[in-house]
Formats: sequence, C-alpha cells, structure tokens
Amino acid sequence: MRNKIAIIGSGFSSLAAACYLAKAGNEVTIYEKNETIGGRARQLKKEGFTFDIGPTWYWMPDVFERFFADFNKKPSDYYELIKLSPAYQVYFGQLDFVTIADNLPEIVSTFESIEKGSGKKLEQFMAEAQSNYNIAIKDLVYRPGESPLELVTLETAKKVNQFFSTISKDVRKRFKNTKLVQILEFPVLFLGAKPSDTPSFYSFMNFADFGLGTWHPKNGMYSVILAMEKLAKELGVTIHTNATTEKINVVNGKATGLVVNNKTIQSDIVLSGADYHHSETLLDENYRQYSEKYWSKKTFAPSSLLFYVGFDKKIENVEHHSLFFDVDFDVHAKAIYDNPKWPEEPLFYASFPSKTDENSAPEGKEAGIFLIPIAPGLKDTPALRELYFEKIITRFELLTNQNVKNNIIFKESFCVNDFVKDYNSYKGNAYGMANTLLQTAFLRPKLRSKKVQNLYFTGQLTVPGPGVPPALISGKLVSDLIEKYQ
Repeated sequence: MRNKIAIIGSGFSSLAAACYLAKAGNEVTIYEKNETIGGRARQLKKEGFTFDIGPTWYWMPDVFERFFADFNKKPSDYYELIKLSPAYQVYFGQLDFVTIADNLPEIVSTFESIEKGSGKKLEQFMAEAQSNYNIAIKDLVYRPGESPLELVTLETAKKVNQFFSTISKDVRKRFKNTKLVQILEFPVLFLGAKPSDTPSFYSFMNFADFGLGTWHPKNGMYSVILAMEKLAKELGVTIHTNATTEKINVVNGKATGLVVNNKTIQSDIVLSGADYHHSETLLDENYRQYSEKYWSKKTFAPSSLLFYVGFDKKIENVEHHSLFFDVDFDVHAKAIYDNPKWPEEPLFYASFPSKTDENSAPEGKEAGIFLIPIAPGLKDTPALRELYFEKIITRFELLTNQNVKNNIIFKESFCVNDFVKDYNSYKGNAYGMANTLLQTAFLRPKLRSKKVQNLYFTGQLTVPGPGVPPALISGKLVSDLIEKYQ
C-alpha cells in the first residue's frame, strides 16, 4: 500500500530511510530545518577552502557498498574513493609518532618493531576482531532491536564472555607498550565510550580500522550526502530545506503529520531522523516514551570542539589524519565520562584533507580541521574556545616541529552551542549515545514508538548506534519496520 511519509531531518539515516521507503513505492517527503541537507555532515566553504563540518573518517566501505547495492548501484557511480596510505599517524611526543599503514602485514611489522612479540599477538587479536566484524556488521547490526532474542545466535553464544569483558582488559592483557594500547583503544572512542566500559566484542572496530582501511571520498564526506540525495531524487523523494518542524500531530494515538513552518502537513507515517530527545519534545507530553530523567541517566558519546583553519602554506610532518596522544589518555577520558569538565590537557585530532584532495584548499595552502572530544553539556563560550585553540596549536607546533600560528588566514569554530542550535542535539552531543553494554541493541531507544501508532525514529540515538555506517543501517532498519507494520 502506498503511504504518504513525512521525514524530519536529512542526515545519513533519514536519506537512507527515504531511499528504501521510496523504492517500496511510498510517497516520501523530507523536511530539513537548515539551508543545506546532510544533518551533521555539512560543509564549510570559505576563501577557496572546503571543510567537512561533521564526519571526516570513511570507515567500513562494505556498509556503503551494501547500501548502494540495494538500489543496483555502487558508490563509484556517484563518487570517487581514495584509500589513504598511510591510514593515519599517532603522535606521542615531539616528532615521536607511529604511522599506521594501509595494510595489516605492515601494521604487524610496526607493532613488532615497538614491542617484541606483539606482531603475532596482533594477528591473533585481528583474527578475533574480524570474526566479530563478520558477526556484528554482516548480521547483528541489521536487526531492529525489538527483542533481546535478536542477539542470541549460535555465533554470539560462543562469544558471550566478550560481552562481559572490556576492550581495555582485552587489549592490556596482550600488549604492554602504552603506545600500542592507545592505538588499539582509540577506535572505540568513536563508539563514544571509555575502552574500560566498552564490551570486548566491539573489537570489530579494530578490524574496521586495520583490516578494511581508512578512505576519503573525493571532495569530502559531503560527496556521500550528495550521492544519497541524487539517489533519493531518482527514486522520487521530495526534499524541502529551511523547513522547521514545530510539532508532530497525533490524533487518537496515531501520528497524522507535522506542523512545518506553521503549516500543517498531513501524512500517514511520520519518521524522525532528528535528535531523538528533541523529536519527542515535538509531541504532547503524554505521547513521549522517554522522560527527561531517562535521558539524563544515559551515557552520551562526546561532544566536540572543532576548528576549521585555513593556512597560507603547506603543513609538514602530518598525514591526512593525525592523532595527538602526547598527554594522558585516561585523564582526558575521565573528563568526558566520569567527571564532566573541560580537560586540562586535551587529546586532539587533526585532519588535513588537502594532503589527499587538491579541491580542499587553494594551491600551496592547507585546510586543517582540529577536534577536541569533550563531555556533552559543558559551558561553551568564545573565551573558552580561544583558550583551547591556543593550547592545541601551541602543542601542535611543538610536536610537529614547525611554526604555523602566523600562517593562519582564518579559523572558524563549532562547539556545544552550535550542535544544539544547528541540530537540536541533546546537550550538544556530537555522536549520539554511547555503545556501552547497557545501551546496546534492544536496550537503546526504539525505532518504533510504543505510544504513538505510525511514528518511527532513526539515527544515532537509536539502533544500531553512533557513526556514519550505523546511520545508514539505521535507515534500512526503520524502513523495514515501517514495511512490516503498515
């Protein structure tokens, strides 16, 4: 049956869901409050520079391939992918860094050269991580989180102990060298939780890292958004920008449409890809599934302080992606998760897309993106932003042994207040809700409303979790549920 479906937001999960729902024959319209589509994956263009405002890492290429294959397409029909070689580097001190190659044999050699015997251990660890990846990404994450039984398979039964141990324990049992430990613990920070709170099973992220490599879509991550927009429009989806949803209308316990820019829009089904907490504030209180108390007790993935910097020269001693772990990893993690506050000495990440992509910056110049992970909900002021930029750029100069401060043409920043303003993000979180054991699969907020018929949700606060590939999967899961229940 052809349904009229209204979708709030145009991030990865909304666009993915829109494509699947349109393919199934529904009339699909997206309402995006910002001027441009993409949700958190927008771009900043300034003085000939182009920056991805949101995600900058392209991991799990197989998930993107699977998405486009569902429409008899492939990513290369829409954008060019470049495999980064090396994948990234990690700084631990002045010109003291470990470079992560684009293939496992070289990474094994790197590990061995740092800690004798660790090469073999890494091969074993990666074999387990690959097995977990095959179970998780090819199977488990494509389940809608309606029941605990979804997680019970022959394969997961064999790995049940990995749900009760942690990445941190697992890694530290095998590797003693601090550098190696931090390199292996870092991918789970992408899942938004401390390695000591993340189940061992999530080592599949290490396989995503070392096994599948790090990629860059030419012209930035926004190329993927433009690809999905093109596909959606080919399938008949209508997209409205500058369209703010003010209310989800409910009559007799059934969603009947939206109020957008003060106009009532009728629809048979409402799907929100906006922030889940915000989406529920668009409902009358009696129709909300989760209370403020519920949200306040959840563990959220970090927010971020981001800087987009145009340099008037090329930057040396850095790769496309560079991580700066020259300060205490655990102390910074505590400032995010245990005792939320601005970290004294922050870890940070820097990306220089113009190392790979000549379209990111004018010739002879460099585009730099700097990111500090911080706890959501922190006080965010221009003075604090300045203070932290000064901290990291001073360290950056020292660690990479060069002067860059006087070469800054401009810098723009983005932090907690912007996440709230631009994305209605709960406490200004950047990545959604953390993947801790008690926030996995069926324990996450539901894709389908328990209180309102024909109301659904998608995105990183629901199933399967944070990150771009999970967002694509979330769009597929919710579209399957809509087909199932309509």
